Amino acid sequence: MVDWSQIVYHRDQIHERYPAIWDLPIVRRRTRFVQSYLRPGMRMLDVGAWERKMGTQITGINSGIVYKSMDVDRNLFHDFYSLDEIEERFDLITFFEVIEHLELEQGIEMLGRLKQLLVDGGLLFISTPNVYNPTRFLLDATHKVAYSYEELGGFLLSQGFKIQEIYRTYNASFLKYFLRLTLFNPLHKIVQVDFARSILIVAAA
Repeated sequence: MVDWSQIVYHRDQIHERYPAIWDLPIVRRRTRFVQSYLRPGMRMLDVGAWERKMGTQITGINSGIVYKSMDVDRNLFHDFYSLDEIEERFDLITFFEVIEHLELEQGIEMLGRLKQLLVDGGLLFISTPNVYNPTRFLLDATHKVAYSYEELGGFLLSQGFKIQEIYRTYNASFLKYFLRLTLFNPLHKIVQVDFARSILIVAAA
């Protein structure tokens, strides 16, 4: 059962820290951003890994990283096909563009389970489509729940996570990136429609 009074309280905490979507800094390349947190010997779990592309990139650059993947698609190789199979703990977990495919209470339960799989102080990197960029959520019929950055941050707080930072993600050519951040940025703010495609939260267990 969702305790909505607590959710509202935690959501307001996030809003006080980041009053507007424009207060969130931009991350261009998500995988490189995750790599900057990795150190040799760390154990990483990629939830919703699909074709394990992140693992190929991560282990190709960061030697000594133990990478494992989890996905429900049994047509592809993964170390785990359910969180219930996992009995070990990890230093870092990625959970990119998955939670919006779950029903609300399933998503909250998933966050609690991911916290259990992290070592003390371990980091969760979670992303979801940016609701201030409406087409990102609406173009996929399998999306079930749209999360604002305040709500997702609030749900993480409700599960005992500590929010390290919240970002917007936008990966494009240098010219497009430059124009969005300079010439077109005032227009985006006026119409309250963001160009950033996703919200990325770094949370500590």
